[in-house]
Amino acid sequence: QVQLVESGGGLVQPGGSLRLSCAASGSIRAIYAMGWYRQAPGKQRELVATITSGGTTNYADSVKGRFTISRDNAKNTVYLQMNSLKPEDTAVYYCRNYGLGQSGEYDYWGQGTQVTVSS
Repeated sequence: QVQLVESGGGLVQPGGSLRLSCAASGSIRAIYAMGWYRQAPGKQRELVATITSGGTTNYADSVKGRFTISRDNAKNTVYLQMNSLKPEDTAVYYCRNYGLGQSGEYDYWGQGTQVTVSS
């Protein structure tokens, strides 16, 4: 079993910054990839950014140049630094962790953290 704990969401003014964290714990043998997704009210969940075990990153066009994904392998933690936030970034942000556990491959989601960008 793998547990994901997210933190760092909140209310921020347009142009501000937030840093999200997602720590994984449990029976983890290897983490292949981690990522952040978001879901705004009335919309489908969408990819924000992903990072592989080798450090290869991928970003949605809407966040390129503003958001940075990173990972700390020693802590099994993925981060999302969000700068120059816009009202359209308002959503529930979910982390995703894909790897190998004691029982085989797994694919888990975090519980979600609310990010609200508003003046």
